[in-house]
Amino acid sequence: MNHQRPSIKIYLYTVITGLLVLLILCSLQVQAASARIISQSNPNFKLELLAQDLGVPWGMAFLNDRELIFTERQGNIRILDLESLEITTLRGAVEVDAEGQGGMLDVATGPDYTTRDWLYFTYSKSTVSGAVTTLARARRMGNQLSDWQELLVTDSATSGYRHFGSRIAFDQQGHVFFGVGDRGERDSAQDLSSHAGTIMRLRLDGSIPDNNPFLSRDNALPEIWSYGHRNPQGLLYDNNTGNLWSIEHGPRGGDEINLVVKGANYGWPVISYGKEYWGPVSIGEGTEKPGMEQPVKVYIPSIAPGSLLLYSATAFPQWQGNLFSGALKLRHLNRVSISMDNKAIAEERLLGDLNERIRALAQSPEGWIYFSTDSGKIIRMRPRE
Repeated sequence: MNHQRPSIKIYLYTVITGLLVLLILCSLQVQAASARIISQSNPNFKLELLAQDLGVPWGMAFLNDRELIFTERQGNIRILDLESLEITTLRGAVEVDAEGQGGMLDVATGPDYTTRDWLYFTYSKSTVSGAVTTLARARRMGNQLSDWQELLVTDSATSGYRHFGSRIAFDQQGHVFFGVGDRGERDSAQDLSSHAGTIMRLRLDGSIPDNNPFLSRDNALPEIWSYGHRNPQGLLYDNNTGNLWSIEHGPRGGDEINLVVKGANYGWPVISYGKEYWGPVSIGEGTEKPGMEQPVKVYIPSIAPGSLLLYSATAFPQWQGNLFSGALKLRHLNRVSISMDNKAIAEERLLGDLNERIRALAQSPEGWIYFSTDSGKIIRMRPRE
């Protein structure tokens, strides 16, 4: 029997057909992975839905221009690929005490982060005395976290699961800052023998700097940088000015933006602009007292801030130098203009029509703003083309 080889035309037809099918499949995959546009009316930007049906994405940070690492409060640490929109869960995360307001909290890349450098985390850890806010670091090796190190297990235990803080910030001098709330026990914020109600400063390896403000004071914990904070849930360091900014929850009214100064007392609960939850009764001795700092801005009624971002890019040039925070209770993105002398001079409330509790914020290498919601979404804000 004679076997004839297929003609060159049939061969070329088969190859070309296969290539066309492959291109169509690739196109469909790209289309399936594209972000969905969210309808909204502001002409300055567009919104793109990148992920949904997550847990509460509590913290976010960019590893590079393609990968966004984020935490989920119930304990996961995951990476969103911004090109494929695929999500990978990292192995090796520690167990967290995910109850009430506790769980896996913030994530931040260390200064000048590159592959295999340290990632920093805050989370609530179970101890015999109760859950406490903890600062730790680890390295990412592929889809695995390794070299997990607890840098400070704070002395902040109570019987409740409120006011853990806790965001992370870095200066350019080898220090890491993070905050803890009063843990639901107000007077602890004025007690320097507890980490509750404080912002702390450590070296990047967790050791104590030799110029922290309370090193020589009896019955004061040496990690404390400032105190009298109710529940700081936004923290950032401005490398251009050296300013450390926090935003924190008040009670019923009295959320505050504070310029955090070494050794300063921010007054809670001795002074406050808020009122009791059970009635229109002011908390503390008043709104001012000698030796206690005044906030740069007060929110009445409370917006319930969940984060703080200093916008420093050019994608939205009109927003350069502005402070952004996610609002949990009043459900919007809050923008505040800050003057050269550190005064809050204007405020704008964006994205209210989304009706979302906005939790975490991050600025991408392109200068776009990413935010997460307690409903389990990650959304990108970018300029309209």
